[in-house]
Amino acid sequence: MLSTRRFAALFAIGAAVAVPMAGCGGSSDDNSTSNAATPPATTGGAGGAGSTVDLTATDFKFDPSDPSVKAGNVTFNLKNDGQTTHSLEIEDVNGEDQELEGDVSPGSSGTLAVNLKPGTYEFYCPVDSHKQMGMTGEITVK
Repeated sequence: MLSTRRFAALFAIGAAVAVPMAGCGGSSDDNSTSNAATPPATTGGAGGAGSTVDLTATDFKFDPSDPSVKAGNVTFNLKNDGQTTHSLEIEDVNGEDQELEGDVSPGSSGTLAVNLKPGTYEFYCPVDSHKQMGMTGEITVK
């Protein structure tokens, strides 16, 4: 019973903090809604912290091969539309390479979340010789 009350209290505190923060989005010159209501960018568009990039792996390329995002937490959703197993590795993220946990079988998906600072990062498929076969790309972080 105590843990249920504790959970409810933490949930209420989290909601109280999250609601005012949602109203802190910037404004833009167009007639769109605030940044807080805009979904994260996907497939190569620019997005804020917490953005998402949807990547498709085929034999042997990524689409998009040159996504652009804003600095911060970025989630890469990899969907394997190819006929062979693929994966995703991003080089030199805060001094070390970041790789999907396990390989992604044909028809399956995987997710890799990283915190990216401004700059450019090479990404590729680390399975067998896929990188050498041209299965690479570059992420631009602004």
